[in-house]
Amino acid sequence: MLDTVKLHDDFGVEIRGVDLRAVTRDHLFPDIRALFEAHSLLLFRGQDFDEDTHRALATLFGPIEDLRDAAEGAPIERAMVSNAMTAGALVADKRLRLLDLKANFYWHTDSTFLPVPAISNVLAGYVIPSGGGATEIVSTRIGWDRLSPALKEQARGAVVRHRFTHSRRLVDEELAQLPIYTRYPEVLWRAVWRNPVNERDALFLGAHAGGIVGREDADGRALISALMDAVTGPEAIYAHAWRPGDVLIWDQRATMHRGTPWNYEEERTLASFVSSAVEADGIASVRPRQIEPELELQ
Repeated sequence: MLDTVKLHDDFGVEIRGVDLRAVTRDHLFPDIRALFEAHSLLLFRGQDFDEDTHRALATLFGPIEDLRDAAEGAPIERAMVSNAMTAGALVADKRLRLLDLKANFYWHTDSTFLPVPAISNVLAGYVIPSGGGATEIVSTRIGWDRLSPALKEQARGAVVRHRFTHSRRLVDEELAQLPIYTRYPEVLWRAVWRNPVNERDALFLGAHAGGIVGREDADGRALISALMDAVTGPEAIYAHAWRPGDVLIWDQRATMHRGTPWNYEEERTLASFVSSAVEADGIASVRPRQIEPELELQ
């Protein structure tokens, strides 16, 4: 049994005494995955975590996402979350790169704009500034449990419109027009994801959500805001203060997260591999049924 310490009263555990280089599908990972299903957020400290180790671990959770136009057969690059110019950065221009980082300061769930949603993010800390730059996370599973009956009823029937450009437009219209964002068309997901292992529901939303099928734009956005506000109160937040060698892994089905500012004269570099969900992760619960044409047109 792995040694764990709670991170927050609602969710999350630090797992101690594990060297992630030693994890394989049959060794340690079954226990790690069970804790992932139960607690939604895992922390490992003091890891010697190179790119190969990172990729191997992320692959255990599911197929690794690739948002870049890589040549067929080329290895998938790690996404770098950094204010420095690093290999794997989505945006080269320094000003736009900072705007892209600031878009991450809104509560979001990774990759809800893709036709296959994400199951996990394995995020590793490398260069950490002297202050700020925390990653804040909330449990949308516990948040769901605490929703009012009226909000639960509205959420259960909601089919949500997600697009990458929506979250970037919250920061800057020029950023939202970059091809890396506009090439992804709108996708639809139901607002509640049921975990097939423990049969618990979680709210599935975030900054990429821009509207709700069958509702006027303003009304849909108002419901999205009300749901997100209800699960992101100060008491619900785990704020992770990074150290070099930290590795955070969270369940995209049952959390939202955001970054926080720091002194941008100091480098902050994290590295991420996001893994895609598979049918066994319960995608069917968020896949919308056929949408009636009259609802699409409203």
